[in-house]
Amino acid sequence: MSTEATKSPAAAPPGRGGGPAAGGGNVLQLLAGNMRGNMRQYGMLIALGLIVALFAFWTDGQLLLPRNVSNLVLQNGYVLILAIGMMLVIIAGHIDLSVGSMTAFVGAFAAVLTVQHGVPWPVALVLCLIAGAVGGAAQGFLIAYLGIPSFIVTLAGMLVFRGFTEILLQGQTLGPFPNGLQKMGNGFLPEAGPHTNYHNITLMLGLALIVFVVLQEVRDRRRQQEFSLDVVPRNLFLLKLVSIVAAILVLTLLLASYKGAPILLLVLGALVVGYGYVMRNAVFGRHVYAIGGNLPAAKLSGVQDKKVTFLVFMNMGALAALAGLAIAARLNAASPKAGLNYELEAIASSFIGGASMSGGVGTVLGAIIGGLVLGVLNNGMNLLSVGTDWQQVIKGFALLAAVGFDVWNKRRSGS
Repeated sequence: MSTEATKSPAAAPPGRGGGPAAGGGNVLQLLAGNMRGNMRQYGMLIALGLIVALFAFWTDGQLLLPRNVSNLVLQNGYVLILAIGMMLVIIAGHIDLSVGSMTAFVGAFAAVLTVQHGVPWPVALVLCLIAGAVGGAAQGFLIAYLGIPSFIVTLAGMLVFRGFTEILLQGQTLGPFPNGLQKMGNGFLPEAGPHTNYHNITLMLGLALIVFVVLQEVRDRRRQQEFSLDVVPRNLFLLKLVSIVAAILVLTLLLASYKGAPILLLVLGALVVGYGYVMRNAVFGRHVYAIGGNLPAAKLSGVQDKKVTFLVFMNMGALAALAGLAIAARLNAASPKAGLNYELEAIASSFIGGASMSGGVGTVLGAIIGGLVLGVLNNGMNLLSVGTDWQQVIKGFALLAAVGFDVWNKRRSGS
């Protein structure tokens, strides 16, 4: 055996070369790198956990009562739906100021169809989604193919859709909606199975979600290992899985001990899974990141940037229509003043959840986390009887802190 072979790293004593001490150093370096690469997402998750813990303490546990958790989902469902679409818009390097007015317009359109003209609610739902997609496509065409800045186009759209809402409703509140449509905003899954202290279908869905998430995480880790990518150490990965399972289990038990899972939560779950997959694995998702991260390079790579931008805004219009139906169904009426400041809440949720002002950065899960941060803040401050004036101040500082953290993180990475 040669001299070089006898001095291989494997033969090094502990504390040197490839020994345990070096392995520990590599683990720490890998963990630190993983934390830096996902700083915004981890930071917002930690912030969300701290906010929940603080308000649970300040409200003597009222925040985490099953009924309040269910109301939290129903009250913020429309914001989370809008945040998903807005995250895609911001990742692509644009902004949409019209979504609040779009939600009001779609709610008014649904009321006119179902209340005044007696259109069956499933038909009205489809027509409203189409109307939202058409409105978003019209704005997307002006932005993508005529080159008008998205800020100007959607600002005009905000005024146009608000005006159409006033025209449809003639300044009056219109309702109530059919029972089938009301359930979209207020309904729960039906009871089934033997009588227990919990909602059986919700328990089954929670267990199915746990199995799905664990298998997905394990598969993603194996794929990363197959491509020789860095992965977190096994113990930390197991800790992550345990944390995810515990969070899902707690939420499932809370919902199952009240009326079960709201129908709106199932809609949100489907959107998160679907859009998460598209943005991670589909070609369209990669193109959205590409045009937001570096538009000239994306064009040189063959990305059809105009088509992608057009589809992003059409998608935003459809999701705004869905959010409009959800909030109108929850309120059981369409109002000319509906949707005020919804666009600001969606934009704030996206930035708090990790989106970047320069585009090309953000995740669907991050948008949900950002929306939940705002939702828990709103709910907790309402339980504490904090005035709306101070609520606006606190949410403004939360948004400023999130964007400031993004700027600081970029400068640190650049240096």
